[in-house]
Amino acid sequence: MRNFEVYETKERVLADNDAAAAEVRSSLEKKKVFLVNLMSSPGAGKTTTLLRTIAALKDTYRIGVMEADVDSDVDARTIADTGVRVIQLHTGGSCHMDADMTKRGLDEMGTDGLDVIFLENVGNLVCPAECDVGAAKRVMILSVPEGDDKPLKYPLMFSVSDVMLINKIDVAPVFDFNFELAEKRAKELNPEIQVFPLSSLKGDGFDAWIAWLKNSIEEWRKQV
Repeated sequence: MRNFEVYETKERVLADNDAAAAEVRSSLEKKKVFLVNLMSSPGAGKTTTLLRTIAALKDTYRIGVMEADVDSDVDARTIADTGVRVIQLHTGGSCHMDADMTKRGLDEMGTDGLDVIFLENVGNLVCPAECDVGAAKRVMILSVPEGDDKPLKYPLMFSVSDVMLINKIDVAPVFDFNFELAEKRAKELNPEIQVFPLSSLKGDGFDAWIAWLKNSIEEWRKQV
């Protein structure tokens, strides 16, 4: 029998990505730019959440947004109306952003003069969870219509995220969604995850989320 080598390509790809993510993180720390990786399934409300978050922060921080999508520039056009710096990133069919793509997006958009950057990742609960992009915080959105069982189906996303925003609480009366069970399932995977129920459409619950975010930015600034 001939000898042969087994090469684990996924492990190598992830190791290379982690190295690139460390470079992104180090570069942003030197510039004191706070990067948030915002993830969710399609339609959970990432862009609407961003719009309201930008409105709450823009008088305090200089904000940039990277909109990642397979195609189209719909979200970038929407964000551009807020007046913040924005760039649309097309992933060429990729289901997520990786660290190298993030670095190139940051280089193209430019980070000078910014305090906070939001990366609106490609919409799904699987691939984005696997790739560290060098963010200071990972935030994921679970919308009420998706159901409270998603931590069971997509455990990695909830395991790696710092925050779970439970969006669309305004429609909870017409859906069978158990808030306590959703939080319990998420915290069984990640005891440190912060949970904020809110409505991006109506603004309910946003005060707690914004307070946490501002505190996280300021604490991070003291440490870098």
